[in-house]
Amino acid sequence: MDTQERRDLLLEALKRSKCPLTGGYLSKKFNVSRQIIVGDISVIRAGGVTVYATPRGYVLPEDEEIHGIVGIIACKHGSDMMRRELEIIVDNGGYVRDVIVEHPLYGEIRADLMLRNRHDVEVFDNRMKECDGMPLSIVTQGVHLHTIEVPDQDSLDRIKKKLREEGICANLSANNQK
Repeated sequence: MDTQERRDLLLEALKRSKCPLTGGYLSKKFNVSRQIIVGDISVIRAGGVTVYATPRGYVLPEDEEIHGIVGIIACKHGSDMMRRELEIIVDNGGYVRDVIVEHPLYGEIRADLMLRNRHDVEVFDNRMKECDGMPLSIVTQGVHLHTIEVPDQDSLDRIKKKLREEGICANLSANNQK
């Protein structure tokens, strides 16, 4: 199989998959190194296809419409509260799209999370521990944003309230307090 054929098959596998595909899985499937898969994904992206690299693997964006609203929440906490924060969001009907930090040199840094439920949060947390990783918010003393989707305003308000009760919701200005 030549390089272009592998990339075509890789893209087809992503289109057919109902869940994210890890680099390790794809490298075994195509009998190449994980680094070759990373390069193939880069070339596919350069060709205009959106491919998300999530903590659970590569995935194409869903074509579903947003049913509800999209909100951005500001949080501040140590890395010991990361899992609790994410569980509060998903337990109250939120879908965590991403995490965003404002780096003093590079500007906005965003990472796709795509967490829908506790299982997704557990997988993310376990991957963080396995690779001895640190949250992006380490560069901003714990301050970060999440883009979340929720079914309605009540769900967004409930999430913010629970995060405030846990001391997780950031009060970035005096006008932001409720």
